[in-house]
Amino acid sequence: MTAERKKTGGGPTREKPEFDWSRRRVFVTGCAGFLGSHLADDLVGRGATVVGLVRDAAPESVRSRVVWDSSRIVEVRGSLEDVLLLERAVNEHEIDTVFHLGAQAIVPIARRAPLSTFESNVRGTWCLLEACRRVGGVERIVVASSDKAYGESAHGPSREDEPLRGTHPYDASKACAEIVSRSFRATFNVPVAVTRCGNLYGGRDLNWNRLVPGTIRSVLEGRPPVVRSDGSPVRDWFFVGDAVDAYRLLAERLGSDGLAGEIFNFSNEDPRSVLDVVRRLLAMLSSSLEPVIENSADAEIRVQCLSAEKARTRLGWRPARSLDEGLSATVEWYREFLTGGPSAGGAP
Repeated sequence: MTAERKKTGGGPTREKPEFDWSRRRVFVTGCAGFLGSHLADDLVGRGATVVGLVRDAAPESVRSRVVWDSSRIVEVRGSLEDVLLLERAVNEHEIDTVFHLGAQAIVPIARRAPLSTFESNVRGTWCLLEACRRVGGVERIVVASSDKAYGESAHGPSREDEPLRGTHPYDASKACAEIVSRSFRATFNVPVAVTRCGNLYGGRDLNWNRLVPGTIRSVLEGRPPVVRSDGSPVRDWFFVGDAVDAYRLLAERLGSDGLAGEIFNFSNEDPRSVLDVVRRLLAMLSSSLEPVIENSADAEIRVQCLSAEKARTRLGWRPARSLDEGLSATVEWYREFLTGGPSAGGAP
């Protein structure tokens, strides 16, 4: 993080000290997931003591399939709905910083099983916040929401002060988690802030039903990629490395800059259609394959894009990579991962 200038009365300016993660004890829910594993690695690399919540030890998880040094974190096994487990973890490990990334994040699963999605995403959020409230001593909590909480972007890029119009189970669960978070801030002064990010992509995402990893794997295996929609839905595509930087910066600023209770969008502000992204990936892979347009997706949001103006002005944040730069790095990661190359498992 670039050092900033801070005014002290009418005298000279002095530089704000760099945030020291080596002094921090951090709890990451969803640490075995796509974004969570990247964030945990980043924090460990900065010297933080990282405690991660892991629900299932699935053989297809990032932890099992990707070279990721899980020995560098303290692992807590259990579910987000277990408030006593969360309270014990926060208390015994003397946590001062929390990144709440754990969730049921797959939209088709949410449609098939809305109850378990609400249990994990809504109840899991209030259990975590209640555990932090009971224990005390937690100085900063960053809760992951989603751009889908907005619903359709009907009047240009969505801004943080707009009403949340998400109606389908996953979208609604994230909107509810935000309301719970704001309630804990307003009522109990819990130091929480909320993020809404665009569609994350990058290495380590092993959910092959998602567009970017699914397209890359299909092409590398010589099969035409499948597009579940008609290809026209527009999304913000947000590189996972930029998301890690955004989460870390928000947490660093949360404790000292009066940002508790705030909501921040993070995106590249470069929305592209699904088919445009597929064709970019095909070009990067030098493939002449044509995508198969299934047009089978139900209840697809047609246009979803975010304004990141607040993050730019309040945090001084900007993404480090363009869409093409992020996609190129992602293609190389999967090329090595799927062929057993030496750097599989690392960033991005």
